[in-house]
Amino acid sequence: MKINADFSERVRLDTEEMAWTPSPMAGVDRRPLDRIGGEVARATSIVRYAKGSAFSAHTHGGGEEFIVLDGVFQDEHGDYPKGTYVRNPPGTSHTPGSAPGCTILVKLWQFDQDDQVPVRTAMDEAPAEEDPARPGVTVTPLFENAEESVAMERLAPGAAAAWAVDGGAELLILSGNGSEGGARIERGTWLRFPDGDALSLIAGPDGLTYWIKTGHLRHIRVPGGAADG
Repeated sequence: MKINADFSERVRLDTEEMAWTPSPMAGVDRRPLDRIGGEVARATSIVRYAKGSAFSAHTHGGGEEFIVLDGVFQDEHGDYPKGTYVRNPPGTSHTPGSAPGCTILVKLWQFDQDDQVPVRTAMDEAPAEEDPARPGVTVTPLFENAEESVAMERLAPGAAAAWAVDGGAELLILSGNGSEGGARIERGTWLRFPDGDALSLIAGPDGLTYWIKTGHLRHIRVPGGAADG
């Protein structure tokens, strides 16, 4: 299966308007954003756990990265409330579920096999700093290595910022609204920009908060190997 698998193209999706599709586990539904592969796939998805639902125990051969968008995600390692950013390196395993229900953005099979750094961060509690190169932008760093950088950023009300994205970029709007390249964006908008592209954001009167990942689209990893993006 291939969904938005041409990484040389821009993609913009209003995820909150997308239909839910069932997963193999009852009570767990998905909105696929990009995908290469079958049930084991390089995938980016919005996943919804109904109250009391769970997924069977499994190992993440290609790693797992997720943000809790609503509710509380749970596994045998702990509870992860709304606003938690998590990286589970390749080879880690768990039994995920949610007693109260939750919604997450999750990325699978996108890790370098040598990346063995686990991350558990409450994004709203992590230190933030002004970006001197982009006035009006406040950055909360979440993860960085030689291949990629992950952060939560806030654009002040009415502020504008434009910059080139070396290695591509991916954004999920967490709150507020505004525009990118003249197109309206709001909570739930997912954007992907290819390597060498540029983006241009303008925040609305309430500002704009978004999760952003850059650098990771130079090479596209898939289960069983890697393909250049």
